[in-house]
Amino acid sequence: MSAENEKRYVGYGEALAYGFAAGGKSFVTTPTQSGYLSLFFTKVFGLPAGAVSSMMLLSGLWDAVNDPLIGSVIDKTRTGYGKLRPWLIVTPLPFALLTVVLFGGPTFMNGVKSVGVKIVYMYVSYVLWELCYTFADVPFNGMTTAVSPLPRDRTRVISFSTFISGIVAGASQTLLLSLMDASEKGLWNVSLRTVFLLIGVIAAGFGGGLFSLAGIFTKERVVQSARQPSIKEGFRVLIHNKPLLLIVVSNMLMSAGGLYNVFTTYYFAEVVQLNSLKLLIDIPGGAVGIGTYPFIPAIKRKFDNKQLMIIHFISKAAIGIICFFAGFRHYANKAVAVPVLMLLNIVISIVHTVRNIISTEMIGDTIDYMELKTGERNEGISFAVSSFFGKLTSSVSTSIATAVLPMIGLTYRTVNGEQVAVKGEKTDFYIWTFYVLVPQIVNALGVIPFFWYDLTGKRLADIRAQLAERRERMVAEMGETEGSE
Repeated sequence: MSAENEKRYVGYGEALAYGFAAGGKSFVTTPTQSGYLSLFFTKVFGLPAGAVSSMMLLSGLWDAVNDPLIGSVIDKTRTGYGKLRPWLIVTPLPFALLTVVLFGGPTFMNGVKSVGVKIVYMYVSYVLWELCYTFADVPFNGMTTAVSPLPRDRTRVISFSTFISGIVAGASQTLLLSLMDASEKGLWNVSLRTVFLLIGVIAAGFGGGLFSLAGIFTKERVVQSARQPSIKEGFRVLIHNKPLLLIVVSNMLMSAGGLYNVFTTYYFAEVVQLNSLKLLIDIPGGAVGIGTYPFIPAIKRKFDNKQLMIIHFISKAAIGIICFFAGFRHYANKAVAVPVLMLLNIVISIVHTVRNIISTEMIGDTIDYMELKTGERNEGISFAVSSFFGKLTSSVSTSIATAVLPMIGLTYRTVNGEQVAVKGEKTDFYIWTFYVLVPQIVNALGVIPFFWYDLTGKRLADIRAQLAERRERMVAEMGETEGSE
C-alpha cells in the first residue's frame, strides 16, 4: 500500500489533544529546568550551592534505579484502556499538587531558621516530584509509538506535540522571567519566593489541566501481547536493543545540556542582570523554529534520521565557537551580546526543532525493531531508560555547574532577607564561556554513536512491512478466537 493510500488512525482532533497535553507538561516542567531549578534553590530558597549540587547528583543516581523500574511496571500494565493510557489518567492531579509543594518551599519554610530542615524539604519535595513526573512522562512519550502503527501518524503526533509544547513552554518562561524582573526591579512589591509559589500554582492548574487531555482523548492502537513481560525480561530486551543503546550512549555523551541551561540562567540573572532579556533573544529563534515545521517533510525526504542527528551535533558545535569569539570581549555589553545570542538561538532552534521530532521517532523505530525480534513491545522501559540517561546526565552536569559557581567567584549573601550575588573579577567571563562555548563543544561528542546506527533506509522499511503483516495476523487470530467462544 502506498503512503498516499495508507489508512490514517489518528485524526487532527486527537493529535491536537496530545499536542496541548504536551504543552501542559512543558508549562509545568519549564520552571524545573536545570538552570531555573539551580537558581531557585540557591537564590530564592537560600540553600548552599554545595547542598544543591549534591542533591542534583544524588537525584540523578536515584533515577538509575527508579526510572527503569517504573518503565518495567508500565510495560507490565494490562487494562481495557491499554498499558500507557491508565497512567496518563491518574498522574496529572498528583503531578500538579507536587509542583505546588516544590515551588512553595521558600514560602512554606519562611519561618524556619534551620538550613538542615530546608535541605530535607528540598530533597523530599524534589524526589517526590521527580518520581511522579517519571510515571507521567514515560507513558506520555510511549504514546507516540502506541497511538498508531503508521510512521505518518506518529510523525504528525510528534510534530503537533513539539510545536505546541514549544509555544506553551515559551509562555511559561515569559511568565516566570517577567515576574522575576518585576520583583527584583521593584515594579511589583512581592518577593521572589512569592513569585515561585505563584508560578507553581499556575503551572499546577493550567499546565496540569492541559496535560490531563492525553489520558482523556488519546488511544492506544498498536496491538500488545496479552502476556505480561517480567521486569527481568524487560531489562534483557533492552540489553539486546543495539540501536536504542546507541541512542542512550549518545544522550550520555551529550552531558553538557545542564551546563548550558544553568549558565544561561545565571548569565541573564547576574551578568546582564535582566532576566526577561532572554525573552527578546529567544524571539527570532522561536519564530525561525516555528517556521521550520513546514519544511520538515522535505528535509526528511532529503536526509534520513541518522544524517539529521549528525548535522544537529556539528551545527551546534560550529555556531558555539563562532558566537563565543564574536562576543569574547563584549559579553556584558547588551548591544553586542543580544545579536550574537540571537544568532546562537536561531541555529540551535532550527536543529532542535528537527531533532525533537526525529529523536522520538528513532526510539519508536527501536521499539518496532525489538517487537519484530521478540514479539513484545517495550515502550515503558525503552522511553524510561532513554529519559533516565537524559535526566542523569542533566542532573550530573547541573550538579557540576552548581558546584562550579563558587569556584568562579559567584556566591550569595543575605541582605535584608534577600539573596544578593557576590562576584569575582572574572566571574562574568567564566559564565559566558560555560554558557556559549563549553556546552556546544562537549555536546558534539553525542555524534559518535550514530556512526554505528543502522536502523535506516531499506532495513527500517522491511521491519515496518513485516510488522504490519504480523499485526494483521494477530488481529485475525484474535477475531477467530472470539468467534469460537
